[in-house]
Amino acid sequence: MAYIGKQPVVGNFVKLDAITTSATATYNLLNGGVAYFPQTANNCIVSLNGVIQSPTSAYTISGSTIVFSDALTSSDTIDFILVLGDVLSIGTPSDGTITSAKLASGVSGLISWQSVQTTGFTASAGKGYPCNTTSAAFTVTLPASPSVGDQVLLLDYAGTFATNNITLERNSNKIEGGTSNKLLTTNREAVTITYIDSTQGWVASSGANEGTQSIDPITYSADFLVIAGGGSGGYSNGSGAGAGGYRNSYSTETSGGGGSSEASLTFSTGTVYTITVGAGGAAVSSISVGNNGNDSSISGTGITTITSIGGGRGGRLGSDGGNGGSGGGGDGLGTANQGFNGGTGDGDGGGGAGEAGDTDGQGFGGDGLASSITGSSVERGGGGAGDSGHGTGGGTGGGGNEGFSATANTGGGGGRYSGIGSSSGSGGSGVVILRMPTANYSGTTSGSPTVSTSGSDTILVYNASGSYTG
Repeated sequence: MAYIGKQPVVGNFVKLDAITTSATATYNLLNGGVAYFPQTANNCIVSLNGVIQSPTSAYTISGSTIVFSDALTSSDTIDFILVLGDVLSIGTPSDGTITSAKLASGVSGLISWQSVQTTGFTASAGKGYPCNTTSAAFTVTLPASPSVGDQVLLLDYAGTFATNNITLERNSNKIEGGTSNKLLTTNREAVTITYIDSTQGWVASSGANEGTQSIDPITYSADFLVIAGGGSGGYSNGSGAGAGGYRNSYSTETSGGGGSSEASLTFSTGTVYTITVGAGGAAVSSISVGNNGNDSSISGTGITTITSIGGGRGGRLGSDGGNGGSGGGGDGLGTANQGFNGGTGDGDGGGGAGEAGDTDGQGFGGDGLASSITGSSVERGGGGAGDSGHGTGGGTGGGGNEGFSATANTGGGGGRYSGIGSSSGSGGSGVVILRMPTANYSGTTSGSPTVSTSGSDTILVYNASGSYTG
């Protein structure tokens, strides 16, 4: 604050140095030997000869001097001069004199503790809340319009956060830089959450017993079907190609090659998961073996990457079929829990997700597997045909017939070249399918997956590479 004239002096009471009187009315005022300048005479209590003097009439203040109305003598005694400071303003408080009752609620860095909470509520800045989740989990909604430095403190009253979590509802602001709600999941956890700015939003600024992190992401299960691209068929005396690897976690449906259904993934809110959809092997138009398909996968922080291996190429002239998710015709080997082997001779069928090449007859591709992960049963992962008679022999589930390509986004193997057209059949591209509770679906994707619902679940079908943010 600006002042006209002398700025008020504020502070504790000051007892000035003793003064020896003489035959004069004017005396210097010292505090610790240093000149002292009281604001006015009214700020001073002066005792002379044991009598308190009246300010302005018995004495006045001029700078760092006191001027008495009458000259004193050496026999007079100035008992003390006590300066009060600026009594019209709040000065510097003495140590230990401020109580919490004197402070406004919500002052940055100060917490006013509330009663124990047992159901969901909206928190206010500057308050601490013991939260008792013994009976049930509940949600704490953070303030909607926080200011920088606002704080909320939450603690586990009964040591039950691990069983019944606290959900932090962000209320349109970010939490630790993300746009997802968070969880408190550690028993006896206590965390101070501070609003930093619009970029990071609410951030855990201190905590106790928080484990690996003081604010945890919300997690949920997501099922998957990951099928790699199928291989392409061989050219001239060639064989059918193997289907792409087939991995499935939905319901009790099996994976390829006779493998069991896999465990579902655990997704975390705010984490980006990369979806890779493998292309099918390119067709060949000259005397050679075919090409292997490309891998499909799901990867991201906190999960074990799910990779399905591209289908094995179709061979030519005997044992030169490619190994892959399912093996190509001509002794190609499948991958455990992903696909079956291809047939073992010239002109044989490629392996499929559900059976080996040649199971249904010489040159027939192995059949694929059906899955209802999208809400209806669809068969994918058929092997490509070898020498099974022109235009036939592809395994069910997208396998290419002799002389034809596999069906796109089934991971089917391509059929061998048989004089139909100018090349062998190309492999079918793969597909990645995710199924999760609609209540947890974030709606944040890339790669333009097809989105649908079935019951209480949302299904994402990726026919091309992209991503999903939990």
